[in-house]
Amino acid sequence: MQPTPEQSPHHAYPDHWEADVVLRDGGTARIRPITTDDAERLVSFYEQVSDESKYYRFFAPYPRLSAKDVHRFTHHDYVDRVGLAVTVGGEFIATVRYDRIDATGRPASAPADEAEVAFLVQDAHQGRGVASALLEHIAAVARERGIRRFAAEVLPANNKMIKVFRDAGYTQQRSFEDGAVHLTLDLEPTAESLAVQRAREQRAEARSVQRLIAPGSVAVVGTGRNPGGVGRTVLRNLLAAGFTGRTYAVNSAFAADQATIDGVPAHRSIGEIGEPVDLAVVAVPADRVPEAVTDCGEHGVQGLVVLSAGYAEWGAEGRERQRELVRQARSYGMRIIGPNAFGVINNSDAVRLNASLAPESPAPGRIGLFTQSGAIGIALLSGLYRRGAGLSTFISAGNRADISGNDFLQYWYEDPDTDVALLYLESLGNPRKFTRLARRTAAVKPVVVVKGARHSGSTPPGHAVPVSRIPDATVSALMRQAGVIRVDTVTEMVDAGLLLADQPLPEGPRVAILGNSESLGLLTYDACLAEGLRPRPPRDLTTAATPQDFRDALAEALADRNCDAVVVTAIPWVGENGEAESGDGEVLAAALRTAAATGPAKPVAVVHVEIGGLAEALAAATSTAAVPRVVRASAPDAPAAPADRAVPPTAQAVPPTAPGDQLTQQRSDTGPGDTPAVPTLGRIPAYPAAERAVRALAEAVKYAQWRRQAAVPGKVPEFLDDTIDEAGAAARIDALLGPEPDPRGRPLNHDEACELLGRYGITVRPTLPAPDPDAAAVAAARLGYPVALKTTAPHLRHRADLGGVRLDVANEAALRRAYGELTDLLGKPTELQPVVQSMAPRGVDTVVRATIDPAAGAVLSFGLAGAPSELLGDTAHRLVPATDRDAAELIRSIRAAPVLFGWRGSAPVDTAALEELLLRVSRLVDDHPEVVSVALEPVVVATQGLTVLGASVRLAPPPARTDLGPRRLPNY
Repeated sequence: MQPTPEQSPHHAYPDHWEADVVLRDGGTARIRPITTDDAERLVSFYEQVSDESKYYRFFAPYPRLSAKDVHRFTHHDYVDRVGLAVTVGGEFIATVRYDRIDATGRPASAPADEAEVAFLVQDAHQGRGVASALLEHIAAVARERGIRRFAAEVLPANNKMIKVFRDAGYTQQRSFEDGAVHLTLDLEPTAESLAVQRAREQRAEARSVQRLIAPGSVAVVGTGRNPGGVGRTVLRNLLAAGFTGRTYAVNSAFAADQATIDGVPAHRSIGEIGEPVDLAVVAVPADRVPEAVTDCGEHGVQGLVVLSAGYAEWGAEGRERQRELVRQARSYGMRIIGPNAFGVINNSDAVRLNASLAPESPAPGRIGLFTQSGAIGIALLSGLYRRGAGLSTFISAGNRADISGNDFLQYWYEDPDTDVALLYLESLGNPRKFTRLARRTAAVKPVVVVKGARHSGSTPPGHAVPVSRIPDATVSALMRQAGVIRVDTVTEMVDAGLLLADQPLPEGPRVAILGNSESLGLLTYDACLAEGLRPRPPRDLTTAATPQDFRDALAEALADRNCDAVVVTAIPWVGENGEAESGDGEVLAAALRTAAATGPAKPVAVVHVEIGGLAEALAAATSTAAVPRVVRASAPDAPAAPADRAVPPTAQAVPPTAPGDQLTQQRSDTGPGDTPAVPTLGRIPAYPAAERAVRALAEAVKYAQWRRQAAVPGKVPEFLDDTIDEAGAAARIDALLGPEPDPRGRPLNHDEACELLGRYGITVRPTLPAPDPDAAAVAAARLGYPVALKTTAPHLRHRADLGGVRLDVANEAALRRAYGELTDLLGKPTELQPVVQSMAPRGVDTVVRATIDPAAGAVLSFGLAGAPSELLGDTAHRLVPATDRDAAELIRSIRAAPVLFGWRGSAPVDTAALEELLLRVSRLVDDHPEVVSVALEPVVVATQGLTVLGASVRLAPPPARTDLGPRRLPNY
């Protein structure tokens, strides 16, 4: 929409206010400014509003709008008078407007900072969360225009509107005046308003996913008339899965008299069906998709799975076609999986949906799987099928132009059928949001991620996302901070997923190893050490061990309080004739199940070499039984039961297994000395290599530790507030940037950087320029000997290995000698830019940095100075704002951390001072997003205290924070 020239003589049409939003019921709508072109839409909208709603809006009967009303409600200056509309299918379903007022309630202009606000929602769309979404957006618009408060008059009987204001989370005041409720809302966001906004976002986006994967009816648009083809394959898979809803086949080429195809009602369009259709699977050529979307939108379809290719993966023309597809679908309130998708599967007994091209449908289970790649999706489904694993839901999103992994994290967070979330991602469309959602989900169930396209340096074809400048190692560290289990391959993802879905979380890293092969036991022991676990010496049962020996040994290991997990290794038995015997697999499976049933709940994994008969034993044990999940009591120092378990107590239908993949296991809820409870069934994951089993177990150990820590979140120490001048720093930053800051930003000189850092309690060691030997001598006398003489030229900065630094210069003669050596060796003083600095106490040289990434946000980094961080990449990262726990972990998570804690008999350094410095830097960049880069190098940490010897700071206009604004979908 574009305004006419008369509409806004001073302010252009604010197209950045346009937004697509997800409503409470999962449908979408568009919010945009009202323009003079909307007169007819406004009149039509008003005619569809009930008399009661009109009365609530105008406090009197108001059957129709006058021409003067229509003019007033469609002409705005976008500053003092603003109107927003919510549209579906191009038509209004709700409006909101504000008018700036003065202290007496009369129309005003800036600097008046209060406005009167009023809403009107069409009756048919009330209860969908329309007004709540509008309030978020009109409040953001008002703040942008300098308005700080909203005033509203509401009739006491208008409970719905009062509730909208009351539940928004803003600071508010209410009074009763002249028969109406007078409300005043402070528009400054609060912790409560942000929490309300995110809770609404979660419910809405989860519901939008549910509409797509749990439909009551499905139409396959593009069902072929002949066997084969994409559409006909999807229809066949829908029928084979036993979809519980209604199914329709749609093809415009069907003969007029064709009533069915494959036993399914056949129609030439969605409109011909004559009944509601919840989900349409679109499998027509790309040039025919717009027609199909229009047909779906005009007849109330709630969502689309677009399998058609020919979009952004095909270049610029395809990207524009993809944008138009999303715009078209959203205009009708529909969300899209795809395009170029592989399909969706929902194994819930109430749904049994397989709207995909999967050649093998996975069995029901407790794992949710999201992938951006159809090929990877096929591989994962095949691998999970072979290993007998079951899925709750599967989504292959293709170009993920709309629905993404973030949406499914919202859904899985509260999905009772999903205990573990697996995601294969090639891009992160909104990293800030992903880490926020992943942290929340990981607090209740494991999230395992494989990130593809890690080193390509470009966005995968079809994915229109912000480009992040942070390296992949940093992305991995930030995922770990959010509790995400990041693995390198899809095989590792499946390995970890199976263990987390079927086993309790370990209480620690202590691992017992037992089996009938000394060599396989030693390999497992070495793998445990390599993964940072604490293995006990392997227990060799010898090749003569019987299944009963395995049973006794496993029961003993599980009962051992000094053991947190068990790895069982098994090789085939060798008979007297030297040939491997093949009949004992079933007996071994029964023995391990029996042992597990009587022991306390601890994770068990099996490393096996092909054992004959095992496949039959596994299939017989798991093909018919439902498996209740296990929940044991928390340890005294562990969080409550939901946070101590990988999964909640729910039932699972267990699929048949393939050879050597799963052992069915009975577990009890008891610990040593407790009264045994009724045994419950679970599965023991089995692996063909020790390294794979141990790596999965190590991930479970780290995740369990994160869960325990996340149950008691860290905090920012209050003592920092007394030594931080936030207001003074803000004023200084404004002055340094100036009234019209350069979008590229500007680096601060040494004195400016020191002054700004000083306002946050960060002191930089004084440095004086030394353009010649005499100036160096004067500077040294002023600072006091001993001093350091060093170059500051960019190519020599922080490069002591090149000879540009002289330390412990004791007197003037030594200083002049050192000055001459530097200039003789490296060049003229004008090139070297020498400085003199007083010596700091001896210690460990470290580096502290903070940078702002446009996509991921502010990142705090720490490492040792020199080769460890620069050559070996031994640097740790955390998202800002950092807590006291983040700072402590940041220091301890680098590989060279022992140097700080007394390595090889050296004195431990003052890590408490280092943690405080990290927290101060974090506060600086969090409080002032204009500080886009801070580097403190080196920071010398001594046994008592630390010294910052060098600092650089860069300021720039802050990047937009889309994660803090009103809810909105990515724009197209």
